Amino acid sequence: MLLSLSGPIMAEGESEIADKRFEFGGFGTLGIAQTDSNDAQFIRDQSQVKGIGKGLSGKLDSLLGVQAYFRASDSLELVAQAITRYGPQGNFQPDISWAFAKYALIPNNLTLRVGRMGTEFYMLADSRHVGYSYLTVRPPVDFFGGLAFHYVDGFDLVGTVPVGDGVLKLKTFAGQSNEVAPIGEEIFSLRRNPMYGAYLDYQQGNWQWRATYAQMTFKHDLPAPVSSLQEQLTAFGATTAARAIALTNTTSRFYSAGGVYDRGPLQVQAMLSYTAHESHIYQNTKAGYLIGGYRLGEFTPFLGYSWSKSKSKELSSGLPDIPFHDLNVALAGALARVHTDQHTWSLGTRWDFRRNMALKAQVDLIRGKPDSIFLYPTSTPGKFDGKLNVFSLALDFVF
Repeated sequence: MLLSLSGPIMAEGESEIADKRFEFGGFGTLGIAQTDSNDAQFIRDQSQVKGIGKGLSGKLDSLLGVQAYFRASDSLELVAQAITRYGPQGNFQPDISWAFAKYALIPNNLTLRVGRMGTEFYMLADSRHVGYSYLTVRPPVDFFGGLAFHYVDGFDLVGTVPVGDGVLKLKTFAGQSNEVAPIGEEIFSLRRNPMYGAYLDYQQGNWQWRATYAQMTFKHDLPAPVSSLQEQLTAFGATTAARAIALTNTTSRFYSAGGVYDRGPLQVQAMLSYTAHESHIYQNTKAGYLIGGYRLGEFTPFLGYSWSKSKSKELSSGLPDIPFHDLNVALAGALARVHTDQHTWSLGTRWDFRRNMALKAQVDLIRGKPDSIFLYPTSTPGKFDGKLNVFSLALDFVF
């Protein structure tokens, strides 16, 4: 999915432009998309407050990013990046996504970055806004759609050593989130949530392999209606259930592994993940995807398959159904709202019709259970049958 970029923008942003002292560049996507149903709104990830339906929309994938790079010395580099995209507030409010200093502790072997950096909970997650860098119109929603966070404020340390015929890289990072995510009409604060993680990456010839671990500890509970549900459960003595759906001081853990093969016209990428939550308000989820493309001149047709499946957690209020029927139904509904069980076939093509510009067309065929609604911010109860077709067209560019 990841392509080589000729401009200053790339997955980790800075290494390809290291030979220049100052550079300013950018990237963007002009995208339109629609589905064949209004019973569930399709989103790109959990940071978008509303999704799209039958009407043609440009908010799903369209964005604009700018990036500045300054090499202060042979050892010190400064990078800043800002992006405007449709997000939690329901508008295209710009945000600083990168603002870090990179210092080479041991040139070519050990580097330290401090500041705001893209999250790398999964391989390529930090480059998911740069549409020009990958084959498809958007990263697979079954895999990346559950992530609501895009950057971490903190530091990372990267060490690289040659091993065999390849290069082994170990990265560790620590910091805290400073973002928010939409929950219905409310805003869920992710601010000051501690985040830690590491990955081990090995590149040899046309292959790249990576295993990643990351975690986030929540410092805030979900807003209404979940917060109201907690208050009612506590008021009626169902404190065990109220504590079980709390998020504060609970940790979510993210495990992933994947590989990329890129040789000549052939590109193949596969990834698997498992996410475990201590809180009962989120379900543990397995996800994966496989994407392959083959370049034929200016065109690269691609085919992808992705899936996500979560496991429901059993939780009872312990209260009798009479007179607490409505409260028990509300608890069951809150637990069911985060369920996913679906797979997606993606078919499309990328047309590199001129330097630094690509036009993409894609059809996604989503097939899931009617109760697979976690990846849709709104769905019509009893009407959504789990099937959704998404039609997309996007112009990606870097400058």
